[in-house]
Amino acid sequence: MKTVFSPVQLAHDPKQEISDGMLKPAVEIPSRATMVRDRVIAEGLGSILEPEEFGRAALERVHDAGYLDFLESFWGRWTDAGRSGEAFPFVWPVRGLSTEPVPEHIDGLLGRYSFDAGTPLGENTFAAARASANSALTAARLVAGGERSAFALSRPPGHHAAADYYGGYCFLNNAAIAAQWMRDNGAARVAVLDVDYHHGNGTQSIFYDRSDVLFLSIHADPREEYPYFLGHAQETGEGDGEGFNVNLPLAPGADWAIWSAALEESLGRISAFGADTLIVSLGLDTYEKDPISRFRLVSEDFLRMGERLAGLRLPTTFIMEGGYAVEAIGVNCVNTLAGFEGA
Repeated sequence: MKTVFSPVQLAHDPKQEISDGMLKPAVEIPSRATMVRDRVIAEGLGSILEPEEFGRAALERVHDAGYLDFLESFWGRWTDAGRSGEAFPFVWPVRGLSTEPVPEHIDGLLGRYSFDAGTPLGENTFAAARASANSALTAARLVAGGERSAFALSRPPGHHAAADYYGGYCFLNNAAIAAQWMRDNGAARVAVLDVDYHHGNGTQSIFYDRSDVLFLSIHADPREEYPYFLGHAQETGEGDGEGFNVNLPLAPGADWAIWSAALEESLGRISAFGADTLIVSLGLDTYEKDPISRFRLVSEDFLRMGERLAGLRLPTTFIMEGGYAVEAIGVNCVNTLAGFEGA
């Protein structure tokens, strides 16, 4: 299996985040990617390729142009305002407030285009996010071109980013961008399966009213876990998308027996949908020792996951999402990919 990765993705290097109501060391750090890259090499999974450069048009198929302008121009605006270091928003247009007209002040813009205070923006964030999206697009192109599978070592992750806001360490929705590219390049039906511990609220919101992209997410119950305000079982799509959004929330503490039952249900839904291709939002934070998550999967379970995904016999693009047990992330990620390859 080919892996796509750019060193530019390491340039986003946050030092702190706001979590549990306080400033803490950041957990979405560059070593997440280097540990996976090193394990891919050590296990001989396959070649590692630099991503191709895709233009902004591919991003605009998913993301609002004003939002992209904000991300691209952010650092200049931040420093022009006399600021330095990492940026965090502190005010949001919640119920009763308005997003129009768009603010001109940098603090207003940060609030307009974010949904949490735990995702720092820095000088190199947009460049890293662009490279991450290019990795996902390149992996999708490999699969569309005939590869059985490909792995986008995308970091920063993407599944919490919506059309016009960032959060959850995510800025560009890599899985959604890849899914839309697949649709634009011949795939009539695309399935996106999100196996991250946290619900992929951004991906859901992007495809919620569409029947050509089936979105499925196995995640911790949002009544108990981030992102709290999406991911409930009753969210099944709207309009043309009714029935094409599947949420399978699980109670914290779920182990393989519980989690794999949700996986089996998801695989059945994907088969019934008749997908032409599969995109897997590969979060590794379901691992039992993840520092910010509460599922109980062990490293061998990721092999089983890969094997079961292979049973769909679909061209498959894996795109990395979360996973913050840095010492184990390479093992768990490559176990999934190797399980798929060996099935």
